[in-house]
Amino acid sequence: MSDVKEKLSQLFENYKNEFVELNEYLYNNPELGLHEFKACAAHTAILEKYGFNVTKNFAGLETAFQASFKKSTEGPRIAILAEYDALPGIGHGCGHNIFGVTSIATGILVKELMKDIPGEILVIGTPAEETNGAKVDMAQKGVFNNIDIAMAVHPSGEAHYRSGVSQAMEALQFTFKGKTAHASGAPHEGINALDGVLMLFNSVNALRQQTLETARVHGIITKGGEAANIIPDLAVANFYVRAKSLEYLKGFVERVKNCAKGAALATGTTLEITNYETSFANLITNNKLSETYEKNLKSLGVTDIRDKESHGSTDMGDVSHCCPTIHPYFPLTTSHLTGHSVEFASASIAPDAYKGMKEATLAMALTALELFENKELLNEIKEEFKNTKK
Repeated sequence: MSDVKEKLSQLFENYKNEFVELNEYLYNNPELGLHEFKACAAHTAILEKYGFNVTKNFAGLETAFQASFKKSTEGPRIAILAEYDALPGIGHGCGHNIFGVTSIATGILVKELMKDIPGEILVIGTPAEETNGAKVDMAQKGVFNNIDIAMAVHPSGEAHYRSGVSQAMEALQFTFKGKTAHASGAPHEGINALDGVLMLFNSVNALRQQTLETARVHGIITKGGEAANIIPDLAVANFYVRAKSLEYLKGFVERVKNCAKGAALATGTTLEITNYETSFANLITNNKLSETYEKNLKSLGVTDIRDKESHGSTDMGDVSHCCPTIHPYFPLTTSHLTGHSVEFASASIAPDAYKGMKEATLAMALTALELFENKELLNEIKEEFKNTKK
């Protein structure tokens, strides 16, 4: 094993300049979800360069791809998932630039050491994690049904974090419609759509006391009227509703919808409820797979590995309902970082970031190589997945 670690470490150093160059290119060319044309082209170019068979426009998505390398049709199929979408206004404030590069690096290193090992290493480019969540669409199309293992490691601050849980999430848009009138001259002739939205917020706030502490509901008013002297005939609010399980989320969402229906009834408005973004399933970490990754991370000398409390959501959750999955985190720095910030984006290209990236890359690569050769371990992981409540 020490010989494999040394080879992987040396390979990383051999390719490091290319990884840094790609990371900085992505940082300087941030693209929003489903518009990651430069990022997709850059990722596929380096994968093709190092011998992967690349499928572009994968799963019917222009900025998705699948890169494959295999020695035979036998053996497990192990997928490393890459993200590369940015955030509006602050660019790569979630670090998906270095996220994608870490996945690319892992695939290349595993491919170089596969030799005669039967199996297939895949790098799958998954657009729009921040919004539409391409992994959800891929999961629905069956992309992960014949994958044995899926892994991805996300950047963070301070330390390495274990793969844990994420919230199931539904993105709801509430559109209230009323009737315009002069707000002072003839208010009695109007129906105030904004009143419907405000009553929705008040009802949701009253609901919070009767929900699990782990559940979350939060929203904004995206349209509330045109002028103070016109009773608005249209008002819109967007909400995220989150819970630790799909089962609880389903009931919670209905309660939030009922808040909106009650608000419409009370204000005389009409109501339309739609989904403005793709909904995500909760992340179910495969514990045996997570333990294997952590063991390999520790073998590299990493000692600070922490549990991570997460109230956010990710489309990696949908993958975890299809096959054994982990989604741990690696540090960009030893300091605290707040996600979705300019500071986080800047940290993703700082020299210190490549230490954590290398550790995550090697730990994923070691895990993949171990699973290619250890059928008993792979079967234990798959048995746990089979017996885990979804």
